[in-house]
Parts: sequence; structure tokens; C-alpha cells
Amino acid sequence: MTETYAGIVALVGRPNVGKSTLMNHLIGEKISITSRRPQTTRHQVMGVLTEGARQVIFVDTPGMHQNQEKAINRYMNKAAESAVRDVDVILFMVDSLAWTPDDEAVLDKLKKVNRPIWLVINKIDKVKDKTELLPHIESLTSKFEFAKILPVSALHGHNRDELAEEITGAMPEGPFWFPEDQLTDRSERFLSAEIVREKIMRQLGDEVPYSVAVEIERFAVENDILHIHALILVERDGQKRIVIGDKGSRIKLIGSEARKDMERLFGHKVMLNLWVKTKRGWSDDERALRSLGYDAD
Repeated sequence: MTETYAGIVALVGRPNVGKSTLMNHLIGEKISITSRRPQTTRHQVMGVLTEGARQVIFVDTPGMHQNQEKAINRYMNKAAESAVRDVDVILFMVDSLAWTPDDEAVLDKLKKVNRPIWLVINKIDKVKDKTELLPHIESLTSKFEFAKILPVSALHGHNRDELAEEITGAMPEGPFWFPEDQLTDRSERFLSAEIVREKIMRQLGDEVPYSVAVEIERFAVENDILHIHALILVERDGQKRIVIGDKGSRIKLIGSEARKDMERLFGHKVMLNLWVKTKRGWSDDERALRSLGYDAD
């Protein structure tokens, strides 16, 4: 019988360092949504890479941050912190030459975890003067004894294949956790809601995104057409008007872009219907968060 190797790798770091982009590129499919906005990822999302006798389960996590004034911020931090408990490797991601108080806070938490921590310095394509990289790496190694240090560009591919080889080679012997053709632990309903939220975040800049949640009310195939009804929740009536746009222009664009991604991901023609509703204070309401699937347990 062929020996198989399988393990879990957590991607952690402050918001907007490229964790979701890296996972999507490593598994070759868009599982986690991405945008330029911090805190795009709100949940733990697993992506599964199976190559030959080796399987890697990546756990993409929300960016750890020090602002915990709302229940949703506390939920995201809890989701990220719980992801590192029982993994084989932690990828601690930082952004090129930057080092912030949030990076320091993440490292302080990781120091308490008895797991191999690999430092992944992302976005090195943005470092114009590469001679600045070595002193930066030396500065970071003085903070902690990392098991490995790997400069990469998750988006543009620099050292990405080398990182993938290092990860697959580090997996312990054991049975696969998932079937070879499975790419994620998340349901199609969850992925649909995330796709809609991604399009909102990309469309709206700083105007609304952190006050938006998406709930799938209907997900059904009829006559080979996938019917998806998505409810977009905002916290104020003014935000509702922004999401809808002038004469419905913005919500039409959000729906059009989301539908294309859904059709590509699900392999079905999609009929997508979007509604916007004001639900005041949902992001600081523990019960409302649980009903929307924000449950760190």
C-alpha cells in the first residue's frame, strides 16, 4: 500500500498581508475571497491541496488585529487564534519590509504555541532595493527563532513553487483527511455568500464594507439553473442607499460580477437575486452574529 502524507498548515498574520491570495494560488482555485481592504477574511476557511501521495490542508484565517471594540472583531481574532492549536506548520505572514504593532502582537501570541513557525515575507516584488531585504530579515530573526524564513510574492509567483515544495515535504505520514478531488471544507452556500461580499468590498472602497454581511436565503437547482437568493445586511439606511446605488446601478454590477464567479466555480448557469436590508447593530450583537454563521467554535 502506498504511503500517504497529510497535515494542516495555518496561515496567520495581521490583516491584508496576503494570506487568502497565497492559499488560493497554492491550491490553484479561488476559495478565499480577496480585496485590498483589511479584514476581508472573517472566517476560518480550509483549502485542500492534494498532489500524489501528499495532502495539505491550508487554514486561511482572519487577520489578527488589536481593535476588539465590536463583537465581530472579537470573533475574528478568536477564529484566527483557535486555528493554530493543532496544526503541523504555522505560516506567519508579514508584508515586505513593514513591521507594525499588529505584527508584533501576532508574534507574541504565536510564541505561546508549541508548533513550527515559518516566517513568510510576502510582497517582495514591491521591494525595489533588494539589498534592504537581508537587514530586514536579520531584524526579524532577532525577534524569534523561526523554523524557516521564506521571501515570496503570493500574487506574482516569486518563490511560490519553492514554498509549496517545502510545505508538502513537511507533512507527516498519515491518511488523507479529504477525498482527493475536494478543494475546501466550506459549503457552496457559504462560498456564494463570500463571493457576494467580495464584490461589495471591491466596489465600495471605504464607504461600507465592514458593516456588510451576506446571508443566503435560497440555494436550489431547478431545470439545470442554480437559483441563489442573497440578503445583504447593512447597519444604516444610508449604507443601504450606497449599496443599491443610483437607480440600482451598483447592486446590478455587484450581482453581475458575483454571478460570473459563481458560474465558473459551480459549473452551472446561475440566477442570482440580491436584496439589501438594514439590520442595526448586527456586527456587535452576539446572537445576530451566530445566526449569520459567525461562530468561532
